[in-house]
Amino acid sequence: MVRRLDVLGSARAAAFCAALAAALAGGCGSDSPTATTATGDARGTLIEDPPLRIASLDAAAFSAQLGASSTGQQLLTLAGTPACGVDFYYFEYWTVGAQSEPATASGALMVPTGAAAQCSGARPIVLYAHGTTPDKTYNIADITNPENSEGALIAAVFAAQGYIVVAPNYAGYDISSLPYHPFLNADQQSKDMIDALAAARAALPHSFTPQTTDGGQLFVTGYSEGGYVAMATVRALNTCPSGVPCPAHPSPVTASAPMSGPYALEAFGDAVFFGNVNIGSTVFAPLISTSYQHAYGNVYHYTTDLYEPQYATNIGSLLPSTTPITTLFQEGKLPQTALFSSTTPVVPGNPALTQALAIPVGNPIGALGFGPNNLITNDYRVSYTIDAAVNPDGAAQAPQLAMQPPQVPPPSSVQLAANPENTLRADLKLNDMRNGPFWAPSSPMLLCGGDEDPTVFFGLNTFTMAAYWTGLPAGLVTVLDVNAPPGPGDPFAAVKLGFQQALQSQIASGGLQSAIASYHGTVAPFCAVAARGFFQSQL
Repeated sequence: MVRRLDVLGSARAAAFCAALAAALAGGCGSDSPTATTATGDARGTLIEDPPLRIASLDAAAFSAQLGASSTGQQLLTLAGTPACGVDFYYFEYWTVGAQSEPATASGALMVPTGAAAQCSGARPIVLYAHGTTPDKTYNIADITNPENSEGALIAAVFAAQGYIVVAPNYAGYDISSLPYHPFLNADQQSKDMIDALAAARAALPHSFTPQTTDGGQLFVTGYSEGGYVAMATVRALNTCPSGVPCPAHPSPVTASAPMSGPYALEAFGDAVFFGNVNIGSTVFAPLISTSYQHAYGNVYHYTTDLYEPQYATNIGSLLPSTTPITTLFQEGKLPQTALFSSTTPVVPGNPALTQALAIPVGNPIGALGFGPNNLITNDYRVSYTIDAAVNPDGAAQAPQLAMQPPQVPPPSSVQLAANPENTLRADLKLNDMRNGPFWAPSSPMLLCGGDEDPTVFFGLNTFTMAAYWTGLPAGLVTVLDVNAPPGPGDPFAAVKLGFQQALQSQIASGGLQSAIASYHGTVAPFCAVAARGFFQSQL
């Protein structure tokens, strides 16, 4: 298994990254004018001003070096020939943890450079949220690292085409002083994004290209975990001080594009616990339980309440880790795929629920989540699913979302559980994008993904939000399935055809199983290009 779990996990994407890293190597180096250090810890404060410039590359060198290899040529075909050079900055800022405790975090500021009109002057900002990684040392600004595929992608897709990019690493990663990562915590992660944006805006006038300025147009996007974070950030930016949505007010967001995110968290959790286990679940489970235990203190009294004894020791501080995830698997700290036991738990007096907890027949991907040496105890799984049966989430029950391709169900069928009693379900509900007063984006939003995604289920998450927002003005929310056939006049036809070609190429080279395993990562660059086109249409 690769180190990055869910973003650009395919061999094709890794090759793209290596080509881009090679191109950037000729322009890397660390430099900065004399910096001053902030003395306060207020949210959004830039710690070192100006931040460190770690790499610089002009458009011609970028294009020439990418064009010198077949993989680089593929990236040029997908992202387009760079119109601009890019300066890469590493910055640190103050934000907060899940309990509002002050914490430092870091990120990347990518500034377009060059003589072309779209490369300087007032430019739009893309605020980007990255996908899940178990690597505590992850730094999206380290653009010459060949494993930093996501940083490479957003540099090529956005920064090299004239967008200023702000991409936080999140609290809990890199040099952050927070000892945990608030994974899928809507309140904290949206604050983290907003704080990173404030710090980057403070840094921009002191960069090596002060003539490149914030043009006032803000685009918010991200992939996987980052798709969820992007949506949470849009909601936060569209919420009035009273805590309720304020659709009558102008949005600070020009447009947004959450991509392949787990927005319907309660329904998603229910689907997994009933046996529709997603790829990567044995890593996502400790990330989310650790996050919510730090935030709310209610997931467990002892880690053995949730986890099998062989994994329970220190699992509350296991991820993210400085130890590679493959090593954690090899050392027996986590099972690679077995989230649940292959021995079906018996629910006394409820044979129907007992049967529902059996290894799923006809779902080979879900069946991979069962085995010996499993992570979560049968007792906990039974307690969770009893609560889900008594207090159901409507989206988890909606048959339209399980169709292939999925269909948007009636809005009345995607309601959250009224009163979940299992504490993990209650936390998932709290952080579900349907929770709280009804809200909707007040500026155009693109929801992109692939309908056969085995890591973040597209229908259950994206189509649930589409149903939640039924009745909005036409064109306000656009749903894009890159796996769907293009229709007449389809503005995303090239993206869909390109994705199909990439998928078929993977099947031909590595087989169907390999293509399924890397499907979530394969979608990412095509959704990113679609997001750029969508943003361009709003300028």
